[in-house]
Amino acid sequence: QVYPVRPDKRRVIPAVTHVDGSGRLQTVSQKTNPLYWQLLKAFEKETGVPVLLNTSFNLRGEPIVNTPREAYTTFVRSQLDALVLENCLVWKDAARRR
Repeated sequence: QVYPVRPDKRRVIPAVTHVDGSGRLQTVSQKTNPLYWQLLKAFEKETGVPVLLNTSFNLRGEPIVNTPREAYTTFVRSQLDALVLENCLVWKDAARRR
């Protein structure tokens, strides 16, 4: 569903706010997707923002990632800081680990 993003929240979540001020809402249930729900809650606790961006994983001009190998290769060539593959967390800069 697409809904208007409250004007006072548009600067808080710009990556998920369309140019017309709307956003595509997807809800997460603790019952049906407990791991993703836990991730969302942990992100909210860390940042104060209870929103995650859900998007395809690929670099411009390349097909969408389908395998762990493709995910790692894309990660290495991207500007991302970290990659989560199932239960593994990979940082580009080991000094940034917490």
